[in-house]
Amino acid sequence: MSNVHVFDHPLIQHKLSFIRDVNTSSKDFRQLTNEVGMLMGYELTRDLPLEDVEVVTPVEKTTCKRLSGKKIVFVPILRAGLGMVDGLMALLPAARVGHVGLYRDPETLQPHEYFVKIPNEPEKRQFIVVDPMLATGGSAIAAIDSLKQRGVTDIKFMCLIAAPEGVEALQNAHPDVDIFIAGFDSHLNDHGYIVPGLGDAGDRIFGTK
Repeated sequence: MSNVHVFDHPLIQHKLSFIRDVNTSSKDFRQLTNEVGMLMGYELTRDLPLEDVEVVTPVEKTTCKRLSGKKIVFVPILRAGLGMVDGLMALLPAARVGHVGLYRDPETLQPHEYFVKIPNEPEKRQFIVVDPMLATGGSAIAAIDSLKQRGVTDIKFMCLIAAPEGVEALQNAHPDVDIFIAGFDSHLNDHGYIVPGLGDAGDRIFGTK
């Protein structure tokens, strides 16, 4: 799984334990999800290119490093992906935000697209697709399909929790997309939920049932 990256940072694992906890309130769940999103974003952006710039300090002129290359676009898969965006934007406030709206048929578990909005000139940008869960892989695959159909060529996928079934499906559908995970879980149950997982991320973020 050369394109799969599971983060073992102690802070990510510590906060993830509270995200999993059934007793964690919606308020704390939202805050922790954003915090883990920021920490994952820090790790995920480790390979961003830099360029030399000349800076005048209060003491003298010097050469420093600043980000160069493609501009970043965060793309949450609606609705649960919204729960990770604030943390990522705190890390990279100049980034753009696109949106992909999908809903899952409760019978077939297949995703259906209802909304897509991304910045202009997508071929010049790096897109990071964000969703708390990678379960069957259907939503991630559909979202990335939608982006590629609109000219996006540079895509990464980031999630809190993933099941082996979803990782395999996403790798097979989009082998060019790197996958970044905070928790790699055991399997899917008969209802398509990740085990042990964290429940329904959207419901827990927004306090719905």
